[in-house]
Amino acid sequence: MKRFDSALVRLEKNKIHVMDCIQGMRQFFEDKEVDVIVTSPPYNLGIKYNKYDDTISRAQYLEWMEEVGKECKRVLKDDGSFFLNIGYKSKDLWVAWEVAFKFRKHFVLQNVVHWIKSIAIPKNDVGNYPNITGDIAVGHYKPINSNHFLNKCHEYIFHFTKHGNVRLKKLAIGVPYQDKSNIGRWKKAVRDLRDRGDTWFIPYETIWSREKQRPHPSAFPPKLPIMCIELHGLEKTKLVLDPFMGIGNTAIACLRLGIDYIGFEIDESYVKTAEQRIKKDLLYYAKKA
Repeated sequence: MKRFDSALVRLEKNKIHVMDCIQGMRQFFEDKEVDVIVTSPPYNLGIKYNKYDDTISRAQYLEWMEEVGKECKRVLKDDGSFFLNIGYKSKDLWVAWEVAFKFRKHFVLQNVVHWIKSIAIPKNDVGNYPNITGDIAVGHYKPINSNHFLNKCHEYIFHFTKHGNVRLKKLAIGVPYQDKSNIGRWKKAVRDLRDRGDTWFIPYETIWSREKQRPHPSAFPPKLPIMCIELHGLEKTKLVLDPFMGIGNTAIACLRLGIDYIGFEIDESYVKTAEQRIKKDLLYYAKKA
């Protein structure tokens, strides 16, 4: 479906555009333009964004998210991947799956990844590994002061595709075998690297002082979109879209991987923060080169 003559020329790549994502996709994208979509939309949990109202009715929210999903499907290539990160709160556990069920009408749910933010493992459960000498507790979480609910230490990453059969580069984000005797024992274990699986430990950066606040109330770390893109396959990823770019972590991920991106964000202050962070990130890696 042709939207405008030279549409993508007028919509600059490697830029976050201040506009509504549905409007932007409808106005500037032709069908099947995008290889990978990675995003984290508002969760409809009353999070205090600068501009977006995160307290609309659940029915309105789900209808809106379905419209977003339909446009994402239109612009996504037939062999593309759509990674949707969405969380929940203790008194509203269903929201993530309600969105997923709305998307079920338009996509196949090929994988469900659990983004682990914090985990605790007693030494007795670890097993006999020489480098692990005690209990493990790593990552960060926001404590819940309640006798009814557990601390939330994970979120979902729903991997949607059009047909459920997109070939992935699983070893691109693989991990070494703990038991090296597996190498060569199994037919596919020809090197010291195995499928990471559907639990990804990706911690937040620590903020030590109350004065230094997060510039965005709900943003994933750059490592999350990096892993999503690498899993899909760098060699077949030319353009990444983030419909809810926020403070630019998907953009930073793409720049580190050398891949073009386009982002949408309705909040000018988040875009300004994103541009500052992108510039800082580029300078940092330029100095390391």
